[in-house]
Formats: sequence, structure tokens, C-alpha cells
Amino acid sequence: MPESSQPLRIGRHTLPNRVVLAPMAGVTDRPFRALSRRLGAGLVVGEMVTSDPSLWNTRKSRLRMDHSGEPGPRSVQIAGGDADMLAEAARLNAEMGAEIIDINMGCPAKKVCNKAAGSALLRDEALVAEILEAVVGAVDIPVTLKIRTGWCAHSNNGVRVAGIAESAGIQALAVHGRHREQRYGGQAEYDTIAEIKASVGIPVFANGDIDSPEKARRVLDYTGADAVMIGRGAQGNPWIFREIDHYLRHGQRMAPPDDAERIQVLGGHVSALHDFYGEYMGVRIARKHIGWYLAADERFDDATRKRLRATFNGLDNADAQRRYIDELFCHAPAAPAPGSGRGMTSDGTCAA
Repeated sequence: MPESSQPLRIGRHTLPNRVVLAPMAGVTDRPFRALSRRLGAGLVVGEMVTSDPSLWNTRKSRLRMDHSGEPGPRSVQIAGGDADMLAEAARLNAEMGAEIIDINMGCPAKKVCNKAAGSALLRDEALVAEILEAVVGAVDIPVTLKIRTGWCAHSNNGVRVAGIAESAGIQALAVHGRHREQRYGGQAEYDTIAEIKASVGIPVFANGDIDSPEKARRVLDYTGADAVMIGRGAQGNPWIFREIDHYLRHGQRMAPPDDAERIQVLGGHVSALHDFYGEYMGVRIARKHIGWYLAADERFDDATRKRLRATFNGLDNADAQRRYIDELFCHAPAAPAPGSGRGMTSDGTCAA
């Protein structure tokens, strides 16, 4: 069915479509956000930033908070377990140019949950309410929330948390269709997302295992959600945003990118990583992205992908990486000449 013409709003911001880039630590940096927006994402959310300002002076945090030159609305995700600290973090990020504050109550990582943050907060609904009210009251920009369906299969309290969020003034809610104990295993379920959408009047974004235009349409129809949020489905496939948007509007698949566009996007993405992080870090961060691009490249079988990843991971300078990408679309790249890179066996495809 064609997409509704009713615009999707988050507070005073009107989104151009119903396809959102999920925040992913180590992935949704400024280069990836810019690429995703250019390829059709209606909203992009930055990497999770700790709510403790004393930790913001690290290079990693400074880069995560760098939104210079980005078009709006700029959405910044914060994480923590202390209401006052989260409120202060929201204020400071708003002062630095954030136009939407997103609160993380969905991350399943141990290092986050062990600090009573991320999805660990779902076990304490009173604290959830305290945090949401404090952050909403601290800023005059919209505040959104990302959650899971609950902590475990026996504690799927997403509907109650959604009600708390709406009462606290949250402007939109993203729901990953897994509980925390699943992490990213098994399959996402959408029944809870449908229940949440039926129980609140704020926009709901459905998240989890959405990796194609057809899947996006089915999830929206099944849940009644207002938008889909794409995470791992965009790794190595940033074209997914425009493909989903086109399918939702017209009910038909658009043509996949041709080789000329693929080489332009891959080369531009890798160059942007080099520029943003500097050559030393940019070269290393590019490895996991190329691993994801190769995993989605149907021209190669698994054995060839493994060989291509291993070769790329051995390259240790920006020029060699750019040349290698050029060769990917002419013929299978040869191994680098002796001395041009260091040998590595990691395939670089583990999400940060």
C-alpha cells in the first residue's frame, strides 16, 4: 500500500520520510550519518555519548560529539543512569547544537548495563520516570527515547515504559523488538511493538531485523508504527534508506546502485573516514566498513570475500585503500606488493 501523506513530526521538526538511521556505537559517526542522510535517511541519530561530562575530553568522545556542518535536525543520544547527570548532559549537548536529545534505554552491552544504564534501566520503572522527567524538563528541544521490549522474556514491560515516556513528555519512541537478554540473537518480534503503538499517541519507530524494503512494509503494516529504524541492515548497504523510502511511496523496488555509484560511495565513505579520523585511525576504521560492503556484494562468494577482506585489512595507508576500492570494480584485487601493508587475519566485520 502507498505511504500516507501525513507528515511525521518530532516536536517542531518535520521529517522528510519514515526511514531512520539507528544510533550504533562505532558506526554512526559523522561520515556515516552524512552518507546515510544523502542516501535517503529521513533522520540520523549519532553514536551514544556518555552522560558524564568528565569523560568528554577523550578523543573518542570529542569525535562522537562532532556535528559540525551537519544539517538538522541533529539528534544526539545520551546514556547513563543518573537523572541529574543525564539532564545536565542534555543541556550541554543542546548548547552545543543538538536539536533532538535521544535517551538510550536499549543498549544491551555489558559495559553499559553493568553501570545501570542502557536497557538495564528497564528493570526500574520509577527510575525511568525520574530520568525522563528530568531530561525533558532540562531542555526546550524534543526528547526521544530508545528502548527494548523489556529486560527478559518474563519482563516484557515495554508497554508500561511507553506509557511512562508519553506521560513524561517524550516526543517519539524507538522500540527494538528484542528484550535485553536476547542481545542481537534470535529473531526480533513485533507483537510488543504493535501493542506499544496501540497504547500511545506519540510516534513509534519499529526497529530490529529490518533489512529490505519488503520487510519494512510488512513491519509497518503489522505494527502500525510511524517509521522504521534501520541499524545493522545499513552496514555495508547505505542505499537501504532510499530503497525503503521508494518502496513505501510507490510499492515497487527501485533499481539497485550500479557499479559507478557503488565505487563512488565506497571511495567517498573511506576518504571521509580518513579525513575525519586522520589517516592512522581512519585506515583502521575503514576495515570493518569494507568488510560489511563486501558481505553485501553478491558478485563474490564467501571464500572470495574472505580473501578480499584479508587483503584489504593488510593495507596500512589511505592511498592503498583507495586504489584497492577502485580495483574492486575492475577485477579481483591482487595481493598488495611486499612492504605495502602488514598482514592481518581479522576480517574486520565485528560491529563495535
